[in-house]
Order: sequence, then C-alpha cells, then structure tokens
Amino acid sequence: MLLNTYEPWKFAFSAENDEIIENSFGIIGVPFDSTTSYHSGSRLGPIVVREASFGFEKFNTVFNKDLTTNFYDFGDVNVVPGNCERTCEIIEDTINEILDLNVRPIIIGGEHSASIGAIRALTDRYPKLTVIHLDAHRDLAFTFIGEKYSHATVMRRAHERGVDLVQIGIRSSSSREEEFVKSTYNIQTFKSGDVHKHMDAIEYYLTNIDGPIYISIDMDVVDPAIAPNVGNPTPGGLFVSEIETILETLCHKNIVGLDVVETASDRLGDNTAVVAAKIIYDFLTLVK
Repeated sequence: MLLNTYEPWKFAFSAENDEIIENSFGIIGVPFDSTTSYHSGSRLGPIVVREASFGFEKFNTVFNKDLTTNFYDFGDVNVVPGNCERTCEIIEDTINEILDLNVRPIIIGGEHSASIGAIRALTDRYPKLTVIHLDAHRDLAFTFIGEKYSHATVMRRAHERGVDLVQIGIRSSSSREEEFVKSTYNIQTFKSGDVHKHMDAIEYYLTNIDGPIYISIDMDVVDPAIAPNVGNPTPGGLFVSEIETILETLCHKNIVGLDVVETASDRLGDNTAVVAAKIIYDFLTLVK
C-alpha cells in the first residue's frame, strides 16, 4: 500500500501488489468533489466504478483480445475535504510514489481537479507531455468562483505546466476560454460535431503525436443519455464506440497515465459507473 492511501475495493482483474512488476499500471481513487458546482457525488465515483468493473469478462469482445496488461489497485487517496489545493498536493505526492515504482498511474475520480496533481508530477518527469483531454467543457478558466484549484480550472493549470493540449468532445465554454485558446499555439480542439463527422481526421492527428501522452477523460464527454450522472451533464456528447476508437488509436502511443473522472453516483450498477469502468477496462485491454 502507498503512503496516503487506503483500500476500500479493487478494480476487477487487478494483481496483488505484494511484488510490483515494473512498467505496469497502478490505479488510485480520488474520492473528492469539494469544488463541484452543479451535481455533487463524484466523491463516490471510485467505489461505484470499481464495483461496476466486475460486470466484464476478461476477454474483450470489442477488440477480440484478452486483458493481459498487468496492473494494481493501490486504493484511494486520503483527500482533504474542502481543500482542493492540499488534495492536489497529496495526489501529486502519491503519483510520484507510483512513478518511483516505475508504474504508470490511472486515476478514478472524483472531480476533475484530481488531474492537476497527476499532471504536475508527470510534467516534472516528461517535459514534453501531451495531454489528450476528452470533455464537454474546456476547463480553462483562470479562476472559478475565486479559486485557482477547481474542476473548472484544471486544464488551465495543466497548460501553465507547458503541456500541449488536445481537447476532444468540447461543446460548452465561456467567451474568455475561447479567447484564451485563440491566443495560444499549443491547444488543438476537436468539438463533439467533429468527432461525429470527422473521426478519420482526429485519428490521423492523434497518430502523429510524438512523445509521452496523458489521457484525461471527464465522463461528461459522453452523451448524458448514456452516462447521465456526472458533475455537469451536457447534451450532444460522444458515444462509447467513439471513445473506443480514440483509445484504440492512442494506445499504440507512449501513454504515461490516464484518468477517468466525474462519475457522480451513489448507486451500485449506475449507468455512468458502468461506462466509466468499461473505458478503463478497454484502455487496459488495449494499452502496450
């Protein structure tokens, strides 16, 4: 067990972490939603997503292959409710512990602010990091309700770390965020309509990214008819098959981490939790 974590449940098919094999993946949950501005409950996301993972077989029929990737579930981070900045510091410390084991992190959220700590840790080790951000929203506000650390500012904090940012599925943003995107050179946008109509162009773009990649998936990128229980549901979202196509394209690259955040439900068997678990399951099936 890592410092600052505890183990309420384990993701299906995870290995025992008595002896860590290098170049594996390590899951941590972040049960935190203190800056949530609409639908609360994502602090319970790690529990319901793990529970939903037990509904899948080890053979993935979509990709016609077994899940053979070695990975561990290290439990949940001991967050500080109400203190997003301190929680991000704890997440950063925990991700650094995982990286010191030569293990690549997977975060189950929890609100999207969890990505801040992970990206800070990873940019210290990978100065040329690209963040692939699947989300209905840009999350590029400089501050949100006076706070620098928030689910709505996470990608602004990431951009300040010098990452190249690729935003996919966007269909809601502020005029200030749009102006900020226009003022920069290293933010690429594919809106939800682009995903529906021009997936081949997106695949081509992703295939040509060089260097380490971190994938951050806010569950509100999925259409709320499929995954309704998220922090900020927005109509017109992606379908599971489209996310599978994006993952299949990316997983041939140098993936150094993943997060799947904003599952906001307290009910076992929840639709959103099942979809979130499926995304992680597909990723682990595909990744090299």
